[in-house]
Amino acid sequence: MAQHNERFAVKAAEDGSAFVPYATPLDDILCVEEERIVGHDNTVRYEGRVLQIPEARHRHHFVKAKVKVHEYADGSLALFHGPRRIADYDAAGTLLQDNASKEKSAA
Repeated sequence: MAQHNERFAVKAAEDGSAFVPYATPLDDILCVEEERIVGHDNTVRYEGRVLQIPEARHRHHFVKAKVKVHEYADGSLALFHGPRRIADYDAAGTLLQDNASKEKSAA
């Protein structure tokens, strides 16, 4: 093996590792994901729950927009508009204010 490596080994063009960490959290891969259309009252209906979408600095409303609902293993929910996470909810469908306040503080 040593002779083989000596004969055929090539030095890497660049130093360092080719490893790239995976950027998407596993929770967003290992969840139930369903698409919904936002209603005229800026809400989404999912499994008997009405999810009110909070104000967002980048968009006045989401009426008629396609959003994705992620349901996680613990029962909590999240709404996504494209790659942007727009709201988090507990298992009962109650809006968690943490995400809404982050959205406002980023302005």
